[in-house]
Amino acid sequence: MSFSATKFVQPLPINSFTASRSNDKPLSFDPFKTSSSFLGSTLNLRFHASSKASRHRRITVAAVSNVVKDRKLQSSANLLLTGEEALVLYEDMVLGRAFEDMCAQMYYRGKMFGFVHLYNGQEAVSTGFIKLLRQDDYVVSTYRDHVHALSKGVPARAVMSELFGKATGCCRGQGGSMHMFSKEHNLLGGFAFIGEGIPVATGAAFSTKYRREALKQADADQVTLAFFGDGTCNNGQFFECLNMAALWKLPIVFVVENNLWAIGMSHLRATSDPEIWKKGPAFGMPGVHVDGMDVLKVREVAKEAIERARRGEGPTLVECETYRSRGHSLADPDELRDPAEKAHYAGRDPISAFKKYMIENKLANEQELKNIDKKVDEIIEDSVEFADESPLPPRSQLLENVFADPKGFGIGPDGSYRCEDPKFTEGTAQV
Repeated sequence: MSFSATKFVQPLPINSFTASRSNDKPLSFDPFKTSSSFLGSTLNLRFHASSKASRHRRITVAAVSNVVKDRKLQSSANLLLTGEEALVLYEDMVLGRAFEDMCAQMYYRGKMFGFVHLYNGQEAVSTGFIKLLRQDDYVVSTYRDHVHALSKGVPARAVMSELFGKATGCCRGQGGSMHMFSKEHNLLGGFAFIGEGIPVATGAAFSTKYRREALKQADADQVTLAFFGDGTCNNGQFFECLNMAALWKLPIVFVVENNLWAIGMSHLRATSDPEIWKKGPAFGMPGVHVDGMDVLKVREVAKEAIERARRGEGPTLVECETYRSRGHSLADPDELRDPAEKAHYAGRDPISAFKKYMIENKLANEQELKNIDKKVDEIIEDSVEFADESPLPPRSQLLENVFADPKGFGIGPDGSYRCEDPKFTEGTAQV
């Protein structure tokens, strides 16, 4: 099974950014003057050897999707999606962006604590993949997990309350920003350590395959999405899980959100071969490279990878080149990235590009989009009010979900929580 042909823009040579440091000249790159293919796979899902592209990757994705340009004159009958589908995608991306903007406000007002990593700029990846899933499919996230949770259907109230550390949060206030989890929505968690979620996702995919083949459960055809960043792709568990998934043909899609920076380290400086997609064919699975700033391209690739996994044809590695518009976390002053680079990607905003596409192709009008914007604003305001008014977790909850044995160290002989003993919290209790 092959991916359908999708046009990709020529990656921009990295020296175009480094050169701008010395003379501050504006970028002169014209995104619509190139018809070259993306530096990545040819979107052929047949197993193949890595391309002979230069080891020094000509990165980055450099233009607003030419899907917008190429399809201007087409009728709605030939579009990639219906008007109803387009509105769903738009609302999901706007919700993610507005939610993260509000998180920044609340963090600086002291409503949130610890590290908070925002997703601004990467919405096309979350929306493009997760909105194609069924309710019973699985998602495993990273520490940048708020928007993944929202896309999977976790209510904004539950996500915001978790960020506030309140009992009404999706983890009852015990997870916080980096550990969103919802059993109801099959969101198997955000993970603070990079790569930590990949083995969990591989295990979830193995569970599906085991239930189908060993337990003969005909309805066990769930697909698992494992999200992680470029900084993870030199870690051991990434390679080990690619091997296991390919060996056992697990129903999983490995989604690399390559935003080009691992905290303050450029992806080009951190890996010997920056073309992450090529690591898929090395393990016997397809490797695909896609413009992660274009929700339509992401959705097209995601659709085929997800369907392939559901048919039992095994895993796919998808590298989505995207860009985060904020620093690594809200504690990061973001002084290491070139201002010209950030300005360039701000001009490629995935929400603005998709909005333009919708209007030009008459999938929606301005009023419909304004109504969605207003609806999202109301959802965000409501989530903040709800979180602010929600109670803090009781002290008796402190040791729940910590010890596997309910009568272990955290529980006294009478069944009460030791943390309720004043001497325990003072460190003077006999235990």
